[in-house]
Amino acid sequence: MGQLRNPRRRDGEAFLIILGIDPGLTCTGWGVVSKSGSRLSHVANGQIRTNAKATMAERLVELDSALAAVIDTFKPDSGAVEEVFVNVNPQSTLKLGQARGVAMVAVARSGIPVAEYPTKVIKKALVGTGGAEKQQIQHMLKILLPGVQLAGEDASDALAVAITHANMLGSHR
Repeated sequence: MGQLRNPRRRDGEAFLIILGIDPGLTCTGWGVVSKSGSRLSHVANGQIRTNAKATMAERLVELDSALAAVIDTFKPDSGAVEEVFVNVNPQSTLKLGQARGVAMVAVARSGIPVAEYPTKVIKKALVGTGGAEKQQIQHMLKILLPGVQLAGEDASDALAVAITHANMLGSHR
């Protein structure tokens, strides 16, 4: 696994670029934030939708290519992926796990460290409770990242992952 790069500098201030990923086979959310000291700012967010009519292998390649493009565009210093939760349907859990594996490989292949966070930890880090609803997370994102335009639910979840990782970076060095 790669090492966290030395912080970049802009206008004399050190900053890091952090990528958060909310994996899914149908839709994977991604969010990029910049951290300078304790200050966070929104860089970008989006969603990657795979072709539901394609084979599993084709969809995973599609996801990998799209994530590689995001990584190449924003050149993050560190990344984080939301951990898989167990669905009632084992097939859904398996598909989610495959998408998550592709996300982790895409980040690791770029040479940067990859952290993992359970959903409850992400919710608690943003809202203060592990049982927070999606609307509460989106509301908190708008407070933490003023003016942010969310590309969708999966993108907002990915930004929450990025913010959680930004706030926990000291424990992942």
